[in-house]
Amino acid sequence: MSLLFVIDGYNILNLPRFDRRGRSAQPPPLAIHSLIREKKLTGSPKNRVILVFDGYPLQGAQAGGYFGMLVVYSRKSSADERIKQLVEESAGRKNIVVVSDDKEIKFMARQLGARHMGAEEFIAKNDQAPLERELPAKPELSYSAAHKITEELRKLWLTNSH
Repeated sequence: MSLLFVIDGYNILNLPRFDRRGRSAQPPPLAIHSLIREKKLTGSPKNRVILVFDGYPLQGAQAGGYFGMLVVYSRKSSADERIKQLVEESAGRKNIVVVSDDKEIKFMARQLGARHMGAEEFIAKNDQAPLERELPAKPELSYSAAHKITEELRKLWLTNSH
């Protein structure tokens, strides 16, 4: 089962922790795509992403697909209204994860059977995973070292248990 992430793009870009270094030359959709790809924020590469932005594309940006990610501009309506429309028109709502900090969007997503995450929660959800993967494997004890530790503990247990 693949998921569809419907993300309010400016909620992500406006987070204080969003790393803009080296991304300033990129249009917002590419900057967010880089972040999502680097941190593997959507889990499986089979999961789809729709980034929704308010208004019209900025200079150098365009609507359409970016490496499997659909970028939508709300034009005359708000991004929130466009997100609502996308969720309402979807048949597989239980497989949708709406990423927005708007309380009304959160309520709407839950009412329609979709999941919801705040922007900070979405960005932070995998922060620890790369660190855990980079930790070295547990050092293995040699048989003699394990035997020595067992004997020392046995002496402590047996002398303290009486």
